[in-house]
Amino acid sequence: MTTYSAVVTTGIYCRPGCGARPLLRNTRTYEHPAAAEAAGFRACLRCRPYRVAAPIAADAPELVCRTWQLIIDGALDGGTEAALAERVGLSPRHLRRLFLRHLGATPDQLARSRRAHFARRLLDDTDLTVLDVAFASGFGSLRQFNRVMREIFRASPSDLRDRRHRSDRPAADGGLVLRVPCVPGYDWGAVRGLLAARAVPGVEEVDGDVYRRTITVDGAPGVLEVAPGQDGSLLVRAHLPYWEGLIHVVGQAGRMLGADTDHAAGVAALSGDPVLGPLVRKRPGLAVPGAWNALEAGVRAVVGRGAEEHGRATALMGALVAKLGAYVPGLPGGLTHTFPEPAALTPAALRATGLGEGEAEVLGALAADAGRGHPALGHGTSRDALAALPYAGHDLRQELAFRLGHREAFPAGDPEVRAALAGLGLDPTAPDRWRPWQALAAAHLMAHGGTL
Repeated sequence: MTTYSAVVTTGIYCRPGCGARPLLRNTRTYEHPAAAEAAGFRACLRCRPYRVAAPIAADAPELVCRTWQLIIDGALDGGTEAALAERVGLSPRHLRRLFLRHLGATPDQLARSRRAHFARRLLDDTDLTVLDVAFASGFGSLRQFNRVMREIFRASPSDLRDRRHRSDRPAADGGLVLRVPCVPGYDWGAVRGLLAARAVPGVEEVDGDVYRRTITVDGAPGVLEVAPGQDGSLLVRAHLPYWEGLIHVVGQAGRMLGADTDHAAGVAALSGDPVLGPLVRKRPGLAVPGAWNALEAGVRAVVGRGAEEHGRATALMGALVAKLGAYVPGLPGGLTHTFPEPAALTPAALRATGLGEGEAEVLGALAADAGRGHPALGHGTSRDALAALPYAGHDLRQELAFRLGHREAFPAGDPEVRAALAGLGLDPTAPDRWRPWQALAAAHLMAHGGTL
C-alpha cells in the first residue's frame, strides 16, 4: 500500500519518491490521498499524487472493499452515505467508522477525492472544456465541480489547466487519450497475455502491445484501446458517443484490467508456497483479471463449461457474438460487433446458436437479471448474494465472484486452471491452503496453464 507523506508546515502532501525533503518531525503519513485531503492538505505540484493509483489495500476488510467498488460504480454520485450504508447492511455511522479506521476518510470524502483526481487528470491530459470535464468526472453541476476543485487543489479548474506541463497531453490520433494510473509493479505484458487468451472474436483483440474492445454506452457503440504508457501508467484511448460519466467507463476498464488493485500482500503470502511460489515470483506484477461486466463473465463461464480448452470456448463465443451481437461497421482491426445486450440473450435465441437446453436456460436467466440491474451482478456484490441466484451452480458462482473482484474466489472449472492444477500435480483441495488469496492464485495458474 502506498503511504502518502503530509508536511504540516506547508500544508502539502506527497507521494513516495517526491524530491521534497521535509523534516521528519513535521510530517504525517496517510494511506490514501483522500485521508490527507480530509485533514486539510493539498496535493504537491511537483510529484502530483493524483497521477498515481490510489488503491484500497487488498488486505482491507471485504466489506470495505465491496463498498469501495460500489463507490467506483457511482453509488455516491447522486446518492447518500445513508443509502450506501443500507445497501451493504450497515448503519451510516458504522460504515463511516469502518472507513475512517481502515482508510482514514469517509465514503463521501473518498468519492469526492476520486472524482477530483480524475478531473485533474482530464484537465492535464485533454482539451475537453471545463464543463465537459465536470460531467465526465461524475459531478452533478459546474458549481459543485468548481467548489470541490478549489477545496482539494486550492485553485479553480481553469487555473489548474493553465498550470499543466507542456508534455502532459498524450499524443492523440483520434479519440480521447488519457492516462490510467496503475499500482507499482503492474505487469501489463502478463495481463495482456491473459486478455489475449480469452479475447472474444469481434468484440476484443490484442494487437502487439495494444488491447482494444467494443463497449456499449446507453445503447450506443464505443471502442476502448489500451496501451502501455510512461511511469507505470496505461494509456486509454476512448472513442465514445459522449463524455458524460467517462469516469465510470474508465473505472470499469480499470477493474477489468486489474490496474488499481493492490496485490502486494497476496504476492508476499503466495511466494512462499512450494508449488505456486515459483509462478508468483516469475510474474509478481500479474493482476487478477476482471470482466467488463458480469454478463460477459457468465456467458464465457457457461459456454466454456464443456470445452476442454479455451480455443473451442473462444470459437463458440465468436459464433454467439456474430449471431446475437450488434454489427458495427468501420471499427478498427478485427472488431466487428458489440457484445449482445441482455434482451438479445433469450433461451430461444441461445438455443439457436447451438447451446444445449440447460446452458440456454441458465444464460437466459442470467441475462434477464443483468437487464434488470440485479444487485448481485454488480461489482461490490457479496458471495452470499451470488449464492442466492437460483440458476447459478457452484462453478458459475465462483467464476462470477472471481471476475467481480472477490479475493477468495477460485474458478476451479476454468479449463486453464484445471490444466495447471493437473500439470503441477495438485489435487482439488490445494486452493484451501492459499486462503485468502485464491483469486490471485487462480490468475497465476491461468497464466501458467496458458503458457504465457
